Amino acid sequence: MITGWMPGFLLLILLTGMFSACSKDDDTPASAMLTATEKLSLQFMREEEKLARDVYRYLYEQHGALIFSNIASSEQSHMDAVKQLLIKYNIADPVATDLPGTFTNPDLQALYNKLIFDGKFSLADGLTVGATIEDLDLFDLNNALLQTSNADIEITYNSLIKGSRNHLRSFYGQLVTLGESYAPQYITQEYFDSIINTPMERGN
Repeated sequence: MITGWMPGFLLLILLTGMFSACSKDDDTPASAMLTATEKLSLQFMREEEKLARDVYRYLYEQHGALIFSNIASSEQSHMDAVKQLLIKYNIADPVATDLPGTFTNPDLQALYNKLIFDGKFSLADGLTVGATIEDLDLFDLNNALLQTSNADIEITYNSLIKGSRNHLRSFYGQLVTLGESYAPQYITQEYFDSIINTPMERGN
């Protein structure tokens, strides 16, 4: 189990003050529509979804469980959704060179290294890492949602949040099948319980 990790997007919120003073003279009209916090959020979420995809691909190679391969494909879709917003608003893509297990954000790089180490020993360990990633994603996405009023971002983040809820249900369900459990580390116990005690969500 992973403990003591400060949720990533909170770091971005703390740094926002440094960026708000920057001139927007070089921004295109599209990118000028977003705040510095929104731009940083999109770049961070692009890499956080990549982290999930890359970890799940690694865990599939280690354990051969289809849950990792299937959810890795879903994470690719999440990455693509965020990329479309980066393109629309003319924001630099931190995943322009998409090398497996490589990140421009040093905190995500360190987290990736820790997650693949913690998840490699057994299937239960891998599933726990999966639940941890979705737990963290939900925390970061919900916090990021509070920092935006942009309709495009709200629609995309809400879609990603629904996907993460479903992923958490899947990982938790398989842990229970193995006689294991999972305690949330980032979202509240109340929110966690409301997710695992409700059925999979369908639709776009």
